Amino acid sequence: MTHAQAIVFEAPQVLSVQTLEVKAFEPHDIEVQVSFSGISTGTERLLWDGSMPPFPGLGYPLVPGYETVGQVVRVGEGASVQVGDHVFVPGSYTFQGVRNIFGGAGSKLIVPHDRVVKVHPDLGPKAVLLALAATCYHAIALGGKRSPMVFPDLIVGHGVMGRLLARICVAMGQAAPTVWETQALRQSGAVGYSVVHPDDDPRKDYKAIYDVSGDASILNSLIMRLSPGGEVVLAGFYKQDIGFAFAPAFMREAEIRVAAQWKKQDLLDVTALVESGALSLEGLITHTFSVSRAQEAYKIAFSDPQCLKMMMDWQN
Repeated sequence: MTHAQAIVFEAPQVLSVQTLEVKAFEPHDIEVQVSFSGISTGTERLLWDGSMPPFPGLGYPLVPGYETVGQVVRVGEGASVQVGDHVFVPGSYTFQGVRNIFGGAGSKLIVPHDRVVKVHPDLGPKAVLLALAATCYHAIALGGKRSPMVFPDLIVGHGVMGRLLARICVAMGQAAPTVWETQALRQSGAVGYSVVHPDDDPRKDYKAIYDVSGDASILNSLIMRLSPGGEVVLAGFYKQDIGFAFAPAFMREAEIRVAAQWKKQDLLDVTALVESGALSLEGLITHTFSVSRAQEAYKIAFSDPQCLKMMMDWQN
């Protein structure tokens, strides 16, 4: 019987690092020794504080995490990767006796070989950011199904998702978007685009507004900034119900779209952008803690505005 360490949410805001039994290795599986995992300030925050809207399979105790990078140490039949390869793992069903939602925050993962994406070793811990980059790319490309793609000319929120979304626009040769941010601490760090407070922006003719703030109350104010026929894309995750005043939306014949989880093609496309050098992941990981400090790490990740991205180091 094989075991591995994992971060476990025993209940909302109750965290421990436990040694858990892992699933049996099957013919098409690979085993990944984890180097780093990221903490999501969207879905993972809702699991942490207990405010995640109900969905099938939700419950405690659970192992969180879907942003993991590590090295392949064992392969089964017909594996698409080799021992020694560095891979990104978007979660797993590795751990027994708990719910794997999303099962990536562990020292060792056993996953089907076709679930992972091979990454260049030089990316190191930055490869963890590929999940967020794929989420941003999916909002634009819908897994390669949206043609032509409509890029944002306004992005709401300059956290790590807002920065990645803006960088993707620039990397793909689009006009630099405007980014709104209300917190002064987060208004710096723009690369090739401008960041302003919404009160300092007089424009009311945006064609595509992408919201990554997670603020469920913001929709009415965004609709007022649209040009006729413009689109608001809800690309964050919202724990409250979202509503809007009909008349302003009617007058603008507004489109409102919800962007869901990324698809494998989105992940492959952003990985190619990163490895080509067009999309930079520099300057986005602001904190790295060892797993022994997991309790402290989660509190900082969800409460400190200076923390863009918290990384858990499984090597120390």
